[in-house]
Amino acid sequence: MRSIWKGAISFGLVTIPIKVVGATENHSVSFRQLHVTDGGRIRYRKVCEIDDQEVGGDEIGKGYQAPDGSVVMVSDSELAQMPLPTARTVEILGFVPVDSVQLIQLDRSYYLAPDTGADKPYVLLREALARSGKGAVAKLAMRGRETLALLRPGEDGVLGMHTMLWPDEIRSAAGIAPQDRVTVRDAELDLADTLMDSLGEVDLAELHDEYRSAVEELVTAKLNGVEPEQAAPAPTGGAVVDLMSALQDSVRAARGARGEATEESDADGEGRTATVTEITDGGSRRSGGGRKRSGGASKKTASGGAGRAGGTRTGAKKTAAKKATAGSTTGKSPAKKTAAKKSAAGRTAAKDGAAKKSAAGKAPRKAAGRRSA
Repeated sequence: MRSIWKGAISFGLVTIPIKVVGATENHSVSFRQLHVTDGGRIRYRKVCEIDDQEVGGDEIGKGYQAPDGSVVMVSDSELAQMPLPTARTVEILGFVPVDSVQLIQLDRSYYLAPDTGADKPYVLLREALARSGKGAVAKLAMRGRETLALLRPGEDGVLGMHTMLWPDEIRSAAGIAPQDRVTVRDAELDLADTLMDSLGEVDLAELHDEYRSAVEELVTAKLNGVEPEQAAPAPTGGAVVDLMSALQDSVRAARGARGEATEESDADGEGRTATVTEITDGGSRRSGGGRKRSGGASKKTASGGAGRAGGTRTGAKKTAAKKATAGSTTGKSPAKKTAAKKSAAGRTAAKDGAAKKSAAGKAPRKAAGRRSA
């Protein structure tokens, strides 16, 4: 990679010659401005206000406007000869814990490469920073301005440098946060934590610019004379009316996308689990549906009427009971019907015989009683 700045790190009396290499690159989509009627390119020309003539880059210099409005011409050679210690030196001012630096103060990122003969002091500074867990705050003049910088050990044994904004370049955040008093309940925080766990961690290496890919597909389709695909309109966000419901729906959606069972806490602190249906031979049986109470499932007792031993019958048991009842009344074979009729006829004849004998025995006893009288 081509270096954009060369100088040395001033680490006390130790000097470490280094080269600054860009650590990032811009892949943003850029468009050219065209004339809509004929497709001609629109260009910006640099024209002198005095003679109205177009001026080339070699004829353009720098000028600084003073507070009174007057402009002073300053040449590049004059800027290079300024008595500025940081013109070619990364001057280390001190050390701070890396996590104490506010992210909003970081500007651009660079790699520091050791120059010829600087391997030993380069590794010394890198290892000293890594062991202390601190970063070095420094100043340097680069690209026409002096800036703060944070030096820290990076990956693959490379020293990284992040240019920083000056404290007076960071705007105050006063008045931006919500001014009204807002109370967040523990149940809402618990659901927010559950949603964060459900979404999981993200691998930054797998992320890519989908907008750039979509633009490239659009351009390719137009070049090939193909009608580009029309995306479905994105849902517009509205005001959140019920924060708990929105969090619960988000947890269900996140877990559903990952193939996990849904389990969350509602505002009352009760757990709610997804209904699982188990299909059996005799019908369907549901388990795990509804709310889970802390005291267990409610049971019906005998005093409440219709108490069932062992809980609710399954569909298979109900079917078997119906078949047994139907068989006891209508499921008899013809042979069984005949035997039943004969048995009934025999019982009727026996009853008639016993009744006649009893009547015959009673008659002589009555006659004897009359004669004795």
